[in-house]
Amino acid sequence: MTAVILAAGIAARLRPLTDNTPKCLLELGGRSILVRAVDNLLASGVSRIVFVTGYLREQIETAVRRQWPELDAVFVHNPRFDSTNNIYSLWLTREVVAGAGMLLLDSDILFDRRIVDALLASPHADCIALNRAIEVGEEEIKVRLGSEGRIEEISKVVSIPDAAGESIGIERFSPAFTTHLFDVLDRMITEEERVNIFYEAAFEQVIREGRALYAVDISPFSCMELDTVEDFHRAERDVIPLLDH
Repeated sequence: MTAVILAAGIAARLRPLTDNTPKCLLELGGRSILVRAVDNLLASGVSRIVFVTGYLREQIETAVRRQWPELDAVFVHNPRFDSTNNIYSLWLTREVVAGAGMLLLDSDILFDRRIVDALLASPHADCIALNRAIEVGEEEIKVRLGSEGRIEEISKVVSIPDAAGESIGIERFSPAFTTHLFDVLDRMITEEERVNIFYEAAFEQVIREGRALYAVDISPFSCMELDTVEDFHRAERDVIPLLDH
């Protein structure tokens, strides 16, 4: 199992905190978001991690090598980090992830490590972490479910009344799903030039082409995505004490 952490973005909405620091290296409770994520992966038995970097890439590479000198780490640089979205960063990993199962993570999530365990323990090899406890709005990546927890739609534009919850940005894919996903990504990037959209659009296309993707309810566990300065302070106040208790 290979984990992919997407950490290329500028995080403009977190300025001035990110003026000189990548979002994933912001510290809360004495540890950076990235350190917390990687430690969670290692605790769950994931030992190969691909980092997609962009903004202030040297800081991320240095931090990883210093913190985990023995880690099987692969760095993929997104040179278009300031003009593309996460779909492009994910597509750039196609050669280093080819043929492997994948755990995909956004780099701006604080999360209880049991979320990774729940995905790995799911009977469905292709699944996403779904928070059913949150009251979703326009900004959240929302999920509409069919029978047996099968995902029918995943995007920001899912109708709020139809939404089962929020996709928190952590996914598990089998080698077969990953192969199909990269085929779809290749079409979307190279033929359609859809470089500035969210990767969930590719998930939906894979679903439309016949593969099943399921939701794993992680509502009992703490998690939070950090997009703004207000998020940062709320996480420091409300989430870190739950993760570090």
